[in-house]
Amino acid sequence: MKTRVLLVDDHPLLREGLRELLGPGSGFEVSGEAETIAEAKAALDEQRPDVIVVDLTLGNEDGVELIGFAAQRYPNVRILVLSMHDESLYAGRLLQLGAHGYLMKHESANVFLSALTKVAGGELYVSPALGSRLLSKLVTHTRETKVQSGGLTDREREVLGAIAKGLGTQEIAAVLQMSAKTVDSHRRNIREKLGLRSATELVRYAVRWAGENQPLA
Repeated sequence: MKTRVLLVDDHPLLREGLRELLGPGSGFEVSGEAETIAEAKAALDEQRPDVIVVDLTLGNEDGVELIGFAAQRYPNVRILVLSMHDESLYAGRLLQLGAHGYLMKHESANVFLSALTKVAGGELYVSPALGSRLLSKLVTHTRETKVQSGGLTDREREVLGAIAKGLGTQEIAAVLQMSAKTVDSHRRNIREKLGLRSATELVRYAVRWAGENQPLA
């Protein structure tokens, strides 16, 4: 039986290339495609794929939200992140959030198929170089750097941590027992204190901050 793959990327040409790569003889089949987080969530609900390949940047949306959603709602679905962003900044934290692999977009087709095969087979995948660094970090329990939190209050740090987990405003409000209006106020204050220009920058900062201020599990 072929492994069913959901492709989540906002670039049709990239999805077309991946679809051809996962054609006959690959051992995989594309069960569906999505350009947005809403489309991806609907496809997960309807199709129940074995693996999702998700871009970290989906237009004006951030794939982190989808990764958190998929990991919590469908823990048996494997997640391979395909991104143009430096894996050393994001991969470790995304693995904590529930992703099972992180692959840079500049890698070859053979590397992609190898990564997808490993992830689908129950393994984790990062580049060999990053794998060595993550292992060293785990063994020594040290952190080389920490992202400063810009004078945030404890409550703002809680909101920042929730953002890093991929939670939306309503979900953060429920978890932290505050109103959605208060969450939005905290998000605005965090952006102002940290000099972040957009919601996307806030999400990416949160992921990096959480990854460098929390030990890997």
